[in-house]
Amino acid sequence: MRFKYPYRYRVLIFLFFLIFITYLDRVCLSLVGVRIKSEFGITNEQFGWVLGAFALAYALFEIPSGIMGDRIGQRTVFMRIVLWWSLFTALTGFTTGLTTLIITRFLFGMGESGAFPNSSGTISRWFPAAETARSTSWLLVGANAGAAFAPLIIIPIASAYGWRAPFFVNGLIGILWVLVCYFWFRNNPAEKKKVSGSEIVFIEVNRRISQHRQIFPWKTALRNRSFWGLLVSYFCSQWGLYFLIAWMPVYLQEGRHFSENEMKMTTTCLFIVGIISSLGAGVLNDWLVKRKGLRFGRRYMGMLALIIGGLSILITAMTSSNAIVVAALMLTNCCIWANAISMLSVGIDIGGNYAGTVVGIMNCFGQIGSFCLAVVFGKLVDVTHGFTVPLYLLAFVLGTGGLTWLAVDAEKQLSVSSPYSDAGSSLQNV
Repeated sequence: MRFKYPYRYRVLIFLFFLIFITYLDRVCLSLVGVRIKSEFGITNEQFGWVLGAFALAYALFEIPSGIMGDRIGQRTVFMRIVLWWSLFTALTGFTTGLTTLIITRFLFGMGESGAFPNSSGTISRWFPAAETARSTSWLLVGANAGAAFAPLIIIPIASAYGWRAPFFVNGLIGILWVLVCYFWFRNNPAEKKKVSGSEIVFIEVNRRISQHRQIFPWKTALRNRSFWGLLVSYFCSQWGLYFLIAWMPVYLQEGRHFSENEMKMTTTCLFIVGIISSLGAGVLNDWLVKRKGLRFGRRYMGMLALIIGGLSILITAMTSSNAIVVAALMLTNCCIWANAISMLSVGIDIGGNYAGTVVGIMNCFGQIGSFCLAVVFGKLVDVTHGFTVPLYLLAFVLGTGGLTWLAVDAEKQLSVSSPYSDAGSSLQNV
């Protein structure tokens, strides 16, 4: 008898490719950054503003996108997001200088905002609470896979046809995903005819979300210490992530004198390791929650991950060995994604009916962190004529984010939905 996987796992594949494409697009600019800087004659500080334009727009529109998904459903918002970002990904290939590059990347950031909040909202609707971290890990697997495959796709295309061509290809890939979303995806399990009745009941009884189209409880959220701790820690963690996806390729080429091909292979290997760590961290996180409780399982995995990540960046700044640099950056990447799984899971845990909105607010703070990293890092590189000082600052910020986890308690929900303990006690195989 052939084993039949639950239908909800197909939704994970759908979300995997959404995030895969976002990171394929997001990493594209940094991979051809040295080429763009050379053609347009821009400095590291100016390139930092180009990277920052995306992060700033992403931050500004995260909350509205998350709220919209919670109110009208993720399907419509997904299509708006991907259509918009595909357009401005392609238009990046038509830029003529610093000004048009900044404008286009800002508009691209507007379009891409909302991908993670609405993916988290989809998980809250399609998956039981006990599968939260494992489901979330597949979003981060998609991010690592996109970043890992990007050098293998983008650099050969750029070498053969120029740095503009990859942006046109990425725009087309996004349009193909929208077609799948329109014809196949639905907001809730009950809306899909091929989902069995038993699986629908299983999901609806055990999932985090219990009601729809509610107004977000801002007063409750602003009085929730865990909520604020989560926001501050996420702000810090995104300094690390944005360094890896935006500045690292430039750092390897200009700071460590890697060739373009060496940078390509290092970036790919680093994010392949990230895929493995994301899968492992998701399983480990849910196991810790089951064995030690929701507060301990989420908090200490996230805290240790950021502290170890900060120490790895410190090693990167201090060593003269390129081999140690590569190993340290790989460890940093593993830690960043392990922390992200804990953070996104807590967003779903405390968010309940407002999971998309909570993750949207988290990402807003996180992308403000990305903006700060993008601009400050480039400025410090130019001022200090090297990458050591900005790496020291990055290590400090990551360590601070790790300590901030002490304020986070995933049991302090913003609304009363299906408590984790109740969900876990009623689980059965589907």
